[in-house]
Amino acid sequence: MNNNKPSKKKITFPVNEGLNDYLEKHGRRTRLPLDYKDLLRFEQAVPLLNLDGEDTHWQTVFFSPSDIEDIYDSLKKIYALLKTDGDTQVHEHLEVARVDHCLYGNSKPFRIRIINKLNDNYDHYYVKKTDASRIFGLELEHLLSPDFIQYLVDRDTLIEEHIAGLPGDDFIGRELETSEFNQIRIAKEFVKFNERCFVRLLGDMRSYNYVVDITPDIEGNQYRFRAIDFDQQSYEGKKRFYLPQYFKENNPIIFLGIKHMNPKTVKQYQLEERSLIAARIKSNLDRTQVLLGIMQTTKISSEKKVKDLCLDLKNHHNTNVFDSCQTMGEIVLANIQLLLKKDFKQSIMDLDV
Repeated sequence: MNNNKPSKKKITFPVNEGLNDYLEKHGRRTRLPLDYKDLLRFEQAVPLLNLDGEDTHWQTVFFSPSDIEDIYDSLKKIYALLKTDGDTQVHEHLEVARVDHCLYGNSKPFRIRIINKLNDNYDHYYVKKTDASRIFGLELEHLLSPDFIQYLVDRDTLIEEHIAGLPGDDFIGRELETSEFNQIRIAKEFVKFNERCFVRLLGDMRSYNYVVDITPDIEGNQYRFRAIDFDQQSYEGKKRFYLPQYFKENNPIIFLGIKHMNPKTVKQYQLEERSLIAARIKSNLDRTQVLLGIMQTTKISSEKKVKDLCLDLKNHHNTNVFDSCQTMGEIVLANIQLLLKKDFKQSIMDLDV
């Protein structure tokens, strides 16, 4: 039995007043000229194939002549809101090249391909249904990871920027046969990615739910693993679900780690990443405290999953701190507090909420 398989199709959760106020304060809420449901009015769809003629699980959709002008104009305005705070000067140079719809997964997103007519450069963004747990996932990524995340929310519609990088499954298939120096760096960065996911309990990071950003360096490459799917933020009840190392799709990278690193080295990288997370929290302490305070009072999973995860983490950490947790937000806070203190010789601040 695969303990890492999601139990069932994920439930979406509404945004409560506290989270709405938080989004408003930090510039995440805005009035959009188009809703997710407006894009469902497409009339035709054809499968989108990759360069090898394989199904991508996306379909390109087409709208009626009476709808297309208004829809495409609204999509350009949304891109301007996402990238330039609504500056209309860029609007006239933009063109919607394609609208794709994914029927695979929980959010059934639309992917918008935007082209700059001045230089033919293109970019993407996503239109999804709003879900409180996904918003918490995006915001925690913004606060606790090395990368900033841009997204916008308007009632039932969520707009997410495109996160550039080589899809994890493609990376594993094409980039692992490299120099030993690069292989060591890949394994090191996966350990850090694994730690980031577990500290903040972001689940389901199998290879098609993250990308790898590759940067050429003086003697080799630098690698950064970046989550691109935040549907499974603190939703499932199994600890293993929040550790990318346990997904079979990631095994080739795990084998690199076994080949090139010993347990002491792995521990060093885990502690390094926890130290960096602690530094990020300190630099955004008030905002992080407010977010986790809201998360503690927001329902983003079932009572059974909350109880199951409490028990699993209690056994994993050999502690009773999870016994009093009643929500996933309380579990996330307890896990962050515990891991940022664990095995540190230096003093780590308490994240009091």
